[in-house]
Amino acid sequence: MNLKLNYCNQCGATVSHKIPADDNLPRYICDDCGNIHYQNPRIIAGCIAEWENKILLCRRSIEPRHGLWTLPAGFMENNETTIEGACREAQEEANADVIDSRLFCMFSIPHISQVYMMYLGQLKNGKAHPGAESLEVDLFNEQDIPWDELAFPVITETLKLYYADKLNNNIQVHNGEIIREQNNLIINHY
Repeated sequence: MNLKLNYCNQCGATVSHKIPADDNLPRYICDDCGNIHYQNPRIIAGCIAEWENKILLCRRSIEPRHGLWTLPAGFMENNETTIEGACREAQEEANADVIDSRLFCMFSIPHISQVYMMYLGQLKNGKAHPGAESLEVDLFNEQDIPWDELAFPVITETLKLYYADKLNNNIQVHNGEIIREQNNLIINHY
């Protein structure tokens, strides 16, 4: 999912799309200063926040997927760790403090150039209320999760893994990928 560039972000000159010397992929290269504009996957950090056998979900107030439910998650910022990003997103989207977090799963989603890193932690004091990107937030038992109203396939898959681990009383770290092939999503676990 590369963005088309017309101008260099260093000097403002035009760019060409070609393979740089000692590389194997086409990149945007400044015609004037020679700056190479690399485009890399975006990392999304988020969390499953637990409280008394329930988990925190947020109903999105923004696109994409306005009005659907998700775990608190979003794009990492520069100069933060993935765990800091996950906790920041919980604070931004649900005014929630998540503590004792640990990595739960990582999914590569190459067709949209994203990597999801989801953490599992405790919702401090069980308190949350909507932030600017959420219409509402709520705590759900497994049977009350709005499965048909989840915003993204990666969130559905994360929750399936979480509840399978809970059932087996064995929380693990998961790694996988979600691949699009001919309008179908293929989910692989490693």
